[in-house]
Amino acid sequence: MRRTNRIFLTFLIALLPLAAMAAEKPGVLFRDRLKQGNNGPELLVIPAGSFRMGAVHGGGDSDEKPVHLITIARPFAIGRYEVTFAEYDLFCAATGREKPKDGRRWFPFSNWGRERRPAINVTWDDAVAYTRWLSEQTGRTYRLPSEAEWEYAAKSGSEDRYWWGFNVGENRANCKGCGSKFDGKKTAPVGTFPANRFGLFDTAGNVWEWCQDRWHESYEGAPADGTAWEAGDDQRRVERGGSFGSKPRYVRSSARGRGKPTDRYVYLGFRVVREL
Repeated sequence: MRRTNRIFLTFLIALLPLAAMAAEKPGVLFRDRLKQGNNGPELLVIPAGSFRMGAVHGGGDSDEKPVHLITIARPFAIGRYEVTFAEYDLFCAATGREKPKDGRRWFPFSNWGRERRPAINVTWDDAVAYTRWLSEQTGRTYRLPSEAEWEYAAKSGSEDRYWWGFNVGENRANCKGCGSKFDGKKTAPVGTFPANRFGLFDTAGNVWEWCQDRWHESYEGAPADGTAWEAGDDQRRVERGGSFGSKPRYVRSSARGRGKPTDRYVYLGFRVVREL
């Protein structure tokens, strides 16, 4: 009996490297188990690769230039969706943090709903704290995406204004003038609109998403390897993707925003990266 158990244990140990390799395959969806018993955010593996970062399609703002080549050497996993209230509220309950309001903070009856809606009114500092909590809960390295990782994942192989093409069209995203019932009013539950070519949802519109990088007025001197650009004295952090209140030009894949790490607004959320 003991010999059988040893053989079975040896077999399981032999499978561990194969499981790790499978988890790094592009397109794989997975969740890490938290120590407290819940599952973490749903993650999607993004392949290594190169892309041109910035307003490749022409036009764009000065902060989207110069267009430059980025090479991401290793695959990484990124949140399939923006972090939801259901996920963020678990963190608040576990750490004793105050739960952010699910609507406009100064209007008592503007609650939009929690659960599958993106967590909003979350500062950059809050978002970083959440990634550190996930790391502690899972034994894996979670963090905010670098700006380059975010744009690579959002473009998903496209060099058009939007991942789906040159024109904003109708009902492709939640923004002001994108043709949905949420336009300019409030957030939509994550996954309401079509996924991009990688399988990610809401990379255009819904909420601006915090990135790890410090803000720079242009890409002159930006890292070419896709890592976060932490050099510089500007305390502001990068925001990407636009929101439900943004005009179509601000939900373009190359459009950029910035904010103080203590900013807490109804249009601000985030998604996470997990290193492989």
